[in-house]
Parts: sequence; structure tokens; C-alpha cells
Amino acid sequence: QVQLAESGGGLVPAGGSLRLSCRSSGRTFSSHGVGWFRQAPGNEREFVAAISRSGIVTYYADSVKGRFTISRDNAKSTVYLQMNGLKPEDTAVYYCAAQARYLYSSQANQYNCWGQGTRVTVSS
Repeated sequence: QVQLAESGGGLVPAGGSLRLSCRSSGRTFSSHGVGWFRQAPGNEREFVAAISRSGIVTYYADSVKGRFTISRDNAKSTVYLQMNGLKPEDTAVYYCAAQARYLYSSQANQYNCWGQGTRVTVSS
């Protein structure tokens, strides 16, 4: 397993940008697919984006496609989520998660390592 820590959240006006980072302390980070999920108050945790071990394959929720970009730097054991064109409905706690079984996944129950989350607030 790997340990994950998110950073980069904050308060931003609608239309603004943020870059979230998910850093791993594990040596096997490059063998894990990584996903970003988010949870708004009163809502279920939802899938945002996923990236394969090598970074070649990426997958996005329809709600963020064209606005968010997931990428990774395995030399730095870090996955990034660049968020542009933020909307108030993007407000949530964002979590990164890792799993070593699938090339990538949008299913939260297929991830076995989770970070503590970073809060993103988009003001209207």
C-alpha cells in the first residue's frame, strides 16, 4: 500500500483555477492507478478523474471533461489535478486514491488507499 497526501485546495472565484497535488510516500507508487474523487456536503462521493500507472490513459467524469486535467510525475510520486473554469458546483472535499489491480477505475470501491482530502470552495 501507499500513503497519500493531498494539497492545493482553497477558495477561488468562479472561473478561476486550482492545481491539486497528491503525493505518495510509498515506493510502489508507479505501480498504482490513481483517481480523484470529491464529496460535497450531503452528497455521495463521486468520481472526478483517473489515470493509469504510466499516465498514458486518463478518464474523466462528464461533469469535468474539458475543464480538468489529471497528470502524474512518477519520479516525484505525485499526481496532479489541474482544475480550470471552476464552478460553484465544483465545491467539495477532493480525495485522491490509489489501487494496484486495474489499469484505471472510476469505482471508489476498487481503490484501497485514500488520502485525507483537500477542500475546494468556489465562490459565485
